[in-house]
Amino acid sequence: MTPETPRPETNEPHTAAENLDDDHYPAYTMGRAAEMLNTTAAFLRTLDDAKLIEPQRSTGGHRRYSRHQLHLAARVRTLIDEGIGLDAACRIVTLEDQLEEARNLNTQTPPPHTPDEPYPPLRGV
Repeated sequence: MTPETPRPETNEPHTAAENLDDDHYPAYTMGRAAEMLNTTAAFLRTLDDAKLIEPQRSTGGHRRYSRHQLHLAARVRTLIDEGIGLDAACRIVTLEDQLEEARNLNTQTPPPHTPDEPYPPLRGV
């Protein structure tokens, strides 16, 4: 149930400057992420348990969050603050992201048939 877009795997090293622009770079500790979202570390752990966001782990095993993950967490937090349950909020965020992705694909892909053109003849009939 994760709306996260997988980060393309490359073997090329990233410079520190490139990491600053990377929305998927796990730059934030759990404490800093909770502080930025004005929430608790327990809330972030529940999002991990719900499989909405799966933070990367540091070599010491500590959770590290990306800006993309923090945006997702903020959206869920807003819905929860409006009275929606955690599971429903996670599902809403997932569906919103899937809808946006489908809309983007529809605008990029031309329709297979334009209404003014006749359908091609059926073969083998």
